Amino acid sequence: MSLITLALVFLLLIPGVCSQSGDWGVSYSPSHICALKDSTVIMRCTYKYPTGYKIEKVFWTKGPIIQGVELLDLSKDTEYSQRLQYLGDKQQNCNIRLSHVTLKDSHKYYFRFITDKPDVKWIGKPGVTLTVTGDFDLQVESPERVTEGDSVSLTCKSSCALTDRETFIWYRNSLKILTKSKFSNKLILNPVRREDSGRYSCAVDGHTHISPAVQINVMYPTVKPVISISPSGVIVEGDSVTLKCISDSNPPALNFSWFKENETSAVGSGQSFSALQSGRFYCQAHNQHGSQRSDAVTVTVGRGAGWLVWLGITVASVGILFIIIIIIVLYKINKKRINCRSAIHEYKNDDPRTDPSEDTYTALDLKTRSSDLYDTLTTVHPRPAVHQSGSSEYQNLSPQQNDTVR
Repeated sequence: MSLITLALVFLLLIPGVCSQSGDWGVSYSPSHICALKDSTVIMRCTYKYPTGYKIEKVFWTKGPIIQGVELLDLSKDTEYSQRLQYLGDKQQNCNIRLSHVTLKDSHKYYFRFITDKPDVKWIGKPGVTLTVTGDFDLQVESPERVTEGDSVSLTCKSSCALTDRETFIWYRNSLKILTKSKFSNKLILNPVRREDSGRYSCAVDGHTHISPAVQINVMYPTVKPVISISPSGVIVEGDSVTLKCISDSNPPALNFSWFKENETSAVGSGQSFSALQSGRFYCQAHNQHGSQRSDAVTVTVGRGAGWLVWLGITVASVGILFIIIIIIVLYKINKKRINCRSAIHEYKNDDPRTDPSEDTYTALDLKTRSSDLYDTLTTVHPRPAVHQSGSSEYQNLSPQQNDTVR
């Protein structure tokens, strides 16, 4: 064997010297991993070696590396054997999965491969640094301004660089959001809508810590406004009707313009407008994202109708007063009639000469003379009873009076 060959073999046996050659090497991505306790970690790496070599053995080990001390294959370590799985091959891929990590797993890890050439081995430096933590701080990163229709990305970040196998949970207004990818620490709102406004926070599954909430305020232009009319109906001439322009927008519309249909110039400004004449009016609302106009509404102002309204009110008042007077008069007449009947009844009962069972009657007194005509119409009362002495009231009368009575 020549001296040159022996020198090359000697260099290969010295750790780290072969890294100066472009044909040898190990690359890690990422080189630092922060994982939560009881989570699963994937350490990714690739390696290369010159042609003419065959890989006999591959394994992962942990530091520190001490010169002259044999490196331990973690797959044969009782602390790792049940939790570690090699995902790579013997060509280029050297990924591993470590599950149920503990705080004691915080170390620096290296990939090691051995070729078919005697004593030709390689260890990849600087390795992967794994930090396992039981708690961490979370925060949501969001854009400062959000406009409806944009694509918005929210990122859940922590003080620990979490692995891509962690399950992230997103909340809006304290309610859980269903996402397409539960392993992503990003929440994509595309396109963002006005209904997406709210307070957003994130968490990692299996941990109670939740990030502080951030406010997402989605801006959008004015929606087509509507007009309210007060009072409604026909307005009497001389009065006014108030029109109010109601619009939904974010930020709220501050500028309002009023127009009369078929006229180019504005007839008023402000959210409310007083119309003094008939016509069709519409409003236009503006904010920094755009403007919208409403449909036109019809306002009718009655001309010269004031005296008709006054006359109608007067006639109605007089009619009501007349009805009240008639009711009072009828009431008094009826009351007087009842009083008269009561008085007549009491008089009959109090007269001693009157038999309550008999009524006064009218009789015709017929006299036989040369004429057959009725001579005298006399009101006759029943004769009084004869006194015991046998005398009657006729005895006290003169002859002329007796003849008249007969």
